[in-house]
Amino acid sequence: MPEVRANSLEEVQEAVRTCPRLRPKGGGSKPALSTPKDGETLLDLSGLRGILEYAPEEFVFTAYAGTPLKEIEETLRAHGQYLPFHPPLVEQGATLGGTVAAGLSGPMRERFGGLRDFILGVRFVDGEGRVVRGGGKVVKNAAGFPFHRLMVGSLGAFGVMVELSFKVFPSPRATQTLRLTYGNLAEALAAMERLRVLPLDLLALDLIPPATLEIRLGGFPESLGKRLKRLQEILQKEGEVLAEDETHWEGVRNLRFLEEAPTWVKVPSAPAWVPKLEDLPLGPRRYLAGGELLYAGMEAKGLASLRQAGIPHLVLKGAEDALFPHPPEAFFRKLKLALDPRSRFPLG
Repeated sequence: MPEVRANSLEEVQEAVRTCPRLRPKGGGSKPALSTPKDGETLLDLSGLRGILEYAPEEFVFTAYAGTPLKEIEETLRAHGQYLPFHPPLVEQGATLGGTVAAGLSGPMRERFGGLRDFILGVRFVDGEGRVVRGGGKVVKNAAGFPFHRLMVGSLGAFGVMVELSFKVFPSPRATQTLRLTYGNLAEALAAMERLRVLPLDLLALDLIPPATLEIRLGGFPESLGKRLKRLQEILQKEGEVLAEDETHWEGVRNLRFLEEAPTWVKVPSAPAWVPKLEDLPLGPRRYLAGGELLYAGMEAKGLASLRQAGIPHLVLKGAEDALFPHPPEAFFRKLKLALDPRSRFPLG
């Protein structure tokens, strides 16, 4: 397998200009996306790392795409800040660029939104070796074509990301989690839908099949008890308050519940789709953000059932064909032709 390593913008440009087909790789936490196929050269970006700018008072930072999320979060934590979209696979070595390319958000996206809501700007190398910028480095900068938003979930189809800028938020002072188990899926979905329409400022609202909800609150310590009690009154159910709140959610966002499954899949969802998805032969799974996102682990039979049902999904680990279906939109094709006319970059 041919491989090149790029530690700078110039080395990325050189790799793009000299290799007919490239597949970028950061930390390798999503092997279904970063493992080269026949005819592709692996572009190792793990050396393209480091925080370039960080202004805690402005709640913004810029870092190289190959920077591990763990390093970024350690820096933010020292200033009482965090990435509100709660990126997954930090323990497994996920990088900033790989997270953007895969469009991955974690359970705490329920409160403030997903990755796309926090990315401010990008600098990338297109298929002709040109440096392209989109967005900016501060919150108020909205000039130019929004390439930074198009990069979210693009799987690197438009270019190799080199630098990324994000806004961040202050970390919650304290958190608590309430776990509620219902008699069946319909009851759990009804309770979840009720919570979704109320102004409760939940950090996370997850459904664990067959019928368990986990609800995370965050804020000032003195207010959490009252809010938790109010939540129980609304649902008319006491439930269980988790003792190890932080440890539990770190496990969730790092997808530890999928560890025994050979294939890991991200599936866009909605509360109304959950019963249909639950009819499929899926393995360990969890619906995040009030049912809007499913992470599931499965055998080959489960993956085949997703594809037979025509349900879009992204394989993170364990299958050769990672993206289903491939983007058919005319806009995507035109943009791909403009930025990568030689098709140097894969489509999943």
